[in-house]
Amino acid sequence: MTKPLYVTRPDLPELETFLPYLQQIWQSGVLTNNGPFHQQLEQALQDYLGVDYISVFNNGTNALLVALQALELKGEVITTPFTFLATTSSLIWQGLTPVFVDIDPVSLNLDPNAIAAAITDKTCAIMPVHCYGNPCDTSAIRAVAQQHGLKVIYDAAHAFGVKHQGQSVLQEGDLAVLSFHATKVFNTIEGGAVICHSAQMKQKIDRLKNFGIVNEFKAEAAGINGKMNELQAAFGLAQLPGLAGALRRRAKVHQYYCDALARIPGLQCVPLLADGAPNYAYFPILVTDEFGMSCKALYEALKAKSIFARRYFYPLTPVLLDMDIDESCYPVAADAAERVLCLPMSGSLTQAEQDLVINAVIEARGQV
Repeated sequence: MTKPLYVTRPDLPELETFLPYLQQIWQSGVLTNNGPFHQQLEQALQDYLGVDYISVFNNGTNALLVALQALELKGEVITTPFTFLATTSSLIWQGLTPVFVDIDPVSLNLDPNAIAAAITDKTCAIMPVHCYGNPCDTSAIRAVAQQHGLKVIYDAAHAFGVKHQGQSVLQEGDLAVLSFHATKVFNTIEGGAVICHSAQMKQKIDRLKNFGIVNEFKAEAAGINGKMNELQAAFGLAQLPGLAGALRRRAKVHQYYCDALARIPGLQCVPLLADGAPNYAYFPILVTDEFGMSCKALYEALKAKSIFARRYFYPLTPVLLDMDIDESCYPVAADAAERVLCLPMSGSLTQAEQDLVINAVIEARGQV
């Protein structure tokens, strides 16, 4: 190989498409504070995603923080240990107590039965994660939340554009939060968004991401600076027209991997939810005992060939944060963390590059 292969490769708009946006920014002199491209991007995303209200942010973590603050939560929030650090960190930053429960062994999303069993009088909300963009069992989670009077905030960082039964999964819950980080299907270099269901909530979120300011003489709350700048917004606008093509290419990459890896004993592809429209954000596999070597060993074997897969999510969030929580409370998540490996996935991944990954996996197994 002449260059390394990483777990993802950012999709970039054509430079010729992006340059006119830059020229407009230079002409206007507007760089931030709800500029014209910021407003255009919000409208374009509402149309593309099929959501009623969206507020864009400078990053997904600030979007999570503001979403939690907007709901004025206090107490415990049930969530998954099998997720990126930002999910749990946002809860801690807001003075909330994360309560970790187990995941479903097939979807790797929160198990609704485990959620129900963990609810106490201190529980105020549920924060599920659409892991790898595969939708949670939103109907079951909604039923549990309604029965107990709980708020639901979806960490939908992986779920841009994902639909189930013809409807956007971003419409589920009281709020849903997206990430537009460079590693995501749609990116604004850094960025994120909160999806809500009323003009009143959007106004509240918009104010909280701008220091809580109502007008030049008044602030209604202690907000933060979470505003997306015009360069980020312009990048997103330039990228949107090419997104459909990028998703088609990702679908082909996904299918090619599935067909090739199905012939290798001991590897399982994480299945996509039936009756859905996925975004093919990641390509996770489960390395079982039949493969003959551990997930860690396969990761190292690929790394030796400059193929940088990722063990999403290892270690589990509570372990990473050194939290004093017994892993026996979530055995499925603990097992998944030892077995999941995300292979390189992007819309620009060539078949030749995929063959390099697949052959490296086969060679690693042959050396056992």
